[in-house]
Amino acid sequence: MFLKYLLLGFLFYFLFKFIVDFVIPLAKTTRQVKKQFDAVREQQQQFYQKHQEPTPTPKQTSKSNQNDYIEFEEIK
Repeated sequence: MFLKYLLLGFLFYFLFKFIVDFVIPLAKTTRQVKKQFDAVREQQQQFYQKHQEPTPTPKQTSKSNQNDYIEFEEIK
């Protein structure tokens, strides 16, 4: 009877150690890596959205009229 309780105690101890030393750190690390990947993906999306927006064409400040054209002759 005592041996049965002793084996159950060892089983619970090793199960507890496995969960505390392996499962919980693994879950924390996985969560942290996922956050980093999400942050990188968000930065990439912002970068591509910023560069895919049509760039505004600069408006001409001075309108060219045909009256502004000055003919010239070539000097040799």
